[in-house]
Amino acid sequence: MPKSTKYVAKIAGPDGRIDYTSDDDAVWRDLVAQQEQNVKKYAAREYLAGQEKLNLPKDRVPQCVDVSEKLQAMTGWNVEPVPALIGFSQFFKMLSEKTFPAASFIRSREDFDYIEEPDIFHEIYGHTPLLTDERFAKFSEAIGKTGLECDKTEYSWLIRLYWSTIEFGLIRQDGQIKALGSGLASSPTELIYSITDDAAVRKPFDVIDILRTPYRIDIHQPIYFVLDDADQLFQAADRDLLADIRKAKELGLHAPAYPPKEEVA
Repeated sequence: MPKSTKYVAKIAGPDGRIDYTSDDDAVWRDLVAQQEQNVKKYAAREYLAGQEKLNLPKDRVPQCVDVSEKLQAMTGWNVEPVPALIGFSQFFKMLSEKTFPAASFIRSREDFDYIEEPDIFHEIYGHTPLLTDERFAKFSEAIGKTGLECDKTEYSWLIRLYWSTIEFGLIRQDGQIKALGSGLASSPTELIYSITDDAAVRKPFDVIDILRTPYRIDIHQPIYFVLDDADQLFQAADRDLLADIRKAKELGLHAPAYPPKEEVA
């Protein structure tokens, strides 16, 4: 996550609703239109099922209160608007309380195809479909609860597990690899890259391996981890993740699979 942003949070009114502009709604509409066909082609069954359950509007920015009402009935989760950037401690606390923090602004036309920080499109279109599934909801809650028990020096280790699953995870279904992560579902280029590009390394899902794998937020991921079944995440939620972090720390980080930032064109 970047340390600063040019975007300003939109503040909800007393009813929990945000007054998005017609330009905001147009950006949402065009982002959905851009993603729709590729999501249907490349996304995992669980993500597509979640989209169908939520039935998000295509022509306007959804309101968190409306999404929360549907999620509450399915998995007991809420979505709460937050500023563009929040710290790991707040992020983990919210997840532990079954509350997903959603950056309240939507990207500008200038950042239409790529935005480094999360916006409402990434948060709602990308994340909330998975929160309709008890397995992913439980895993996210487990990440949050573990984060509350972590020392701050361990935050970066734990977030790698979230990053390589909920954000950029892949899954094998019917002999094909499909996109599961929210960062993929909301990215017009990385969604296709993660599935089709021979340059991408796709490794079997392994908690310790993931914890040891560095990543960067500003490039396509060089390494993706592939679940054989969504139940693997359900099982991971019951692991002693603190013990996993300590084991990973003892083993040490893998060498980065990406070049230093200044070497990236």
